[in-house]
Amino acid sequence: MSHSSSITAILYALAANLGITIAKAGAAFWTGSGSLLAEAIHSLADSGNQILLLIGMRRSKKQANQRHPMGYEREAYIWSMMVAITLFSVGGVFSVYEGWLRYTDPHEVENAGVAFLILVIAAALESFSLKGALAALKEEKGERTLWQWFQETSSSELMVVTGEDIAALAGLVIAMIMLGLTMITGNTAFDAAGSMLIGLLLIAVAAIVGREVHSLILGESAEGIRDSIKQYLESQPSVRQVLNLWAINHGNSVMVTIKAELLPDMAVINAVDEINAMERQIKEAHPRVKWIFFEIDNVD
Repeated sequence: MSHSSSITAILYALAANLGITIAKAGAAFWTGSGSLLAEAIHSLADSGNQILLLIGMRRSKKQANQRHPMGYEREAYIWSMMVAITLFSVGGVFSVYEGWLRYTDPHEVENAGVAFLILVIAAALESFSLKGALAALKEEKGERTLWQWFQETSSSELMVVTGEDIAALAGLVIAMIMLGLTMITGNTAFDAAGSMLIGLLLIAVAAIVGREVHSLILGESAEGIRDSIKQYLESQPSVRQVLNLWAINHGNSVMVTIKAELLPDMAVINAVDEINAMERQIKEAHPRVKWIFFEIDNVD
């Protein structure tokens, strides 16, 4: 996943959410719709989240130094976790709270037709944002399903943007249904329930995103790269057996550690040449691999 693709996806989402926030907030205050206010809060939180993601991506590009010899690429994960927490607290909890207030103290929804039209426009803008995110992840996703990609990707910022966009579209559908029921029945409880359902949706998405980012922060294995390297090493005539192999995501880069047994009668200089050749081949086949630590041993 290229750095520029992720930035493009985030900027699409930021532009869409800023416009949606202004439209939803204005319509919410005009109509008194709780669902629409919850959606405005959601879009405002998303706008702030995209700014946090851009900050995280910028900081992750800082050069390695003596204190941080592997660089700062994992810092993007920290900022993505902050986004998940913000989505939970600002977007989710506040929407549930606002919906509960409107349920216990009903407010009449005025100009509901205008509110409904704003939701339709917002859905179109969110679709535009989601389309940009899906285009950015298409190459990395490959033949995998979206859920498989979500669980395996190391692009935390793109994971967050895609999750937000999907939650936003689902939230808009909920808001339109509940506002439509309020328009038909005249019962504002539907609109209040819509706000609470949107909040619960955001909390669920934040929990799922937070779980995946937490795994990346701990040091998640790049399984596809690991399996490919293991297969390559086992096919080499100089390798007797692969004893241990790690491939760990470090932002957009991968660190590989190898413990392998080579042929016992190899001279040291020949072993060094073989290892260097294998490392070059691994890096050519897997451009994300930035570091390789190769240890010769006969016991794991």
